Amino acid sequence: MGKDVLGTVYETLLCSPGMNEAVKIDAKISRKTILLLSSLIENGAGQDGNMSGLLGLIPAEDREELKNFGDECLKKAGLKELSEKIKTLKN
Repeated sequence: MGKDVLGTVYETLLCSPGMNEAVKIDAKISRKTILLLSSLIENGAGQDGNMSGLLGLIPAEDREELKNFGDECLKKAGLKELSEKIKTLKN
């Protein structure tokens, strides 16, 4: 029951007017933070089968958008290659 209510709340918030509008964010964060954020996004949003909490409520297209955001951050920070090499170590 609790997950259904939470899911309804998130669905309502995500569908409310203006939520699909692009927002420009000018932030300066460390490369370490970018690498960690990208890893969190990839690990959390990439697991289709075993998601709980908020991740289980995120539609597939929004998870893909989060992954793309993480990739874009890595590219801008010059960390894309490093991230790929780290991923090969996990396998």
